[in-house]
Amino acid sequence: MVVHHRRRERLTVQAPLTSLIDIVFLLLIYFLLTTNFMVDEGIKIKLPQARAAAPQVEETITVYVDEQGRAHLADRECEPAVLFDLLKDMLKGRQDKLVVIKADRSVILNYAVKVMDVAKAAGAERLLLATEKDM
Repeated sequence: MVVHHRRRERLTVQAPLTSLIDIVFLLLIYFLLTTNFMVDEGIKIKLPQARAAAPQVEETITVYVDEQGRAHLADRECEPAVLFDLLKDMLKGRQDKLVVIKADRSVILNYAVKVMDVAKAAGAERLLLATEKDM
């Protein structure tokens, strides 16, 4: 008697790729919509350009100097004496006493230097003059 064994068909497992792709796209859309894009708010100024500019990632105290040479701190125009007092209070409890000066590219250099002097007198240990990356 001859016995023939029947070969069983192997079961193939297939993952439902359509639903996985849908989930990936939904997650992608979710993250794109919920991501906070960093937006610099404040006084409209055109920063000078530099080829070696690096992005600033730490939270700092920023003083803006507009085209007319007026200093702005936290969207408020400040005279030098008021700016000195505000900066002194803001720098009092900080370890990193960094002040970023964002001066308009068309401002006379003397105005930016005066703001830097006020910041230094208020206790700033480091001053940084902000620039845009030159393309």
